[in-house]
Amino acid sequence: MPHAIAFTIIAQSVAVLFAAAGIVQLPGPAFVRRAYERWELPRKFYRVTGLLELIAALFLVNAETRVWGVVLGAIVTFGAIVTLFKSEQYGWSVPGILLLVALVPASLAGPF
Repeated sequence: MPHAIAFTIIAQSVAVLFAAAGIVQLPGPAFVRRAYERWELPRKFYRVTGLLELIAALFLVNAETRVWGVVLGAIVTFGAIVTLFKSEQYGWSVPGILLLVALVPASLAGPF
């Protein structure tokens, strides 16, 4: 049982991270728009990313939909890591890799 509580805390923490990232990206402040331009992503794609991160956060909060949050969060995070590798920004990819690792115990969390 202690592991289930720890996994749930990790899942909730990951949900907070995705929600924070979505809240930052969705309105598209100047630094986010510049980064997306530098990465040669489509115009206003940051809004799609922000929305997907918010949806992943909502799914992660609920035990019944947590697996969908893990899958969606992993897809979004993997895309971000690939984009950072492609841009040769290897140091910035480390938090994304750690987030992917944190999704593993989050996927094991049951109802709290």
